[in-house]
Amino acid sequence: MSLSWIFLGQLDSIETMSTSKKVITRGEWERKLKDVKIRKEDMNKLVMNFLVTEGYVEAAEKFRIESGTEPDIDLATITDRMAVKKAVQSGNVKDAIEKVNDLNPMILDTNPQLYFHLQQQRLIELIRIGKVEEALEFAQEELAPRGEENQSFLEELERTVALLAFEDVKNCPYGELLDVSQRLKTASEVNAAILTSQSHEKDPKLPSLLKMLIWAQNQLDEKAAYPRINNLSTAVLEDPAI
Repeated sequence: MSLSWIFLGQLDSIETMSTSKKVITRGEWERKLKDVKIRKEDMNKLVMNFLVTEGYVEAAEKFRIESGTEPDIDLATITDRMAVKKAVQSGNVKDAIEKVNDLNPMILDTNPQLYFHLQQQRLIELIRIGKVEEALEFAQEELAPRGEENQSFLEELERTVALLAFEDVKNCPYGELLDVSQRLKTASEVNAAILTSQSHEKDPKLPSLLKMLIWAQNQLDEKAAYPRINNLSTAVLEDPAI
C-alpha cells in the first residue's frame, strides 16, 4: 500500500461530507501513515528498477550487493545500452546504430520509426558541421524513400532539410532540431527500444508513482486541508494553511 492510497482513501471517506473542507491534523495524518505497511523488499525492488532503467550500472551493482536485491536483467547489458545512448548524445549516430545492431539487429528491423529518427539525427549532425552536399545526398538516398512511404516521416524530413535554407540555422524556425534536447530525445527513444527488446519496462516505476502522488494530492486538496508534501526531493510534510 503506497502513500497515494491514503489520499484516495481520504477522498472516499469525505466524498459524502459537506462542501466545506475537512481539516486533518498532523497527528491524525501521521497515524494514518504509520498504518501503511510497505515491505522493505518492495522498496528495494523499486530502487533497483530505477537504477537499471536509468542505466546506473555501478550503483545497481553496489545496491545488489548491499540489499540482496537481484535485478531482472543482466547488469552487463546496461553498459552496452549506455554506450549506445552516449553515442547518440555525443552526435556519433552511425556508431550508435552499429552498437544497436550488435546488441540485437531485430530492434531496428522491427522499429521503422526509431530507425528513421536515428537516420534523421545523422542528417542533423551533418547539417550541424556544415557538410551541405553530404547532407543533401544522405537525405536523398537514406531518408527520402522512407518519406515516400510515410507521411509523418516526410514532414519530419522536410523540416530537417529546411535547415539548409537558413544561414543562421540555430535561430531559424526549425533551430530546435540542433538543440541538445533533440539528441537527448533520440537517445531516450533508443534506450526505451533496447529495454523493450529485453522485456523490461521502458520507463522507471518511481516517476510514475510520484506523478500519482501529485495527482492524488491535487484531488484531495479540493476536499480537505491536510499536511501535504510540497517538495518531492525532501518528502517533508508541511502543515496546511488554515
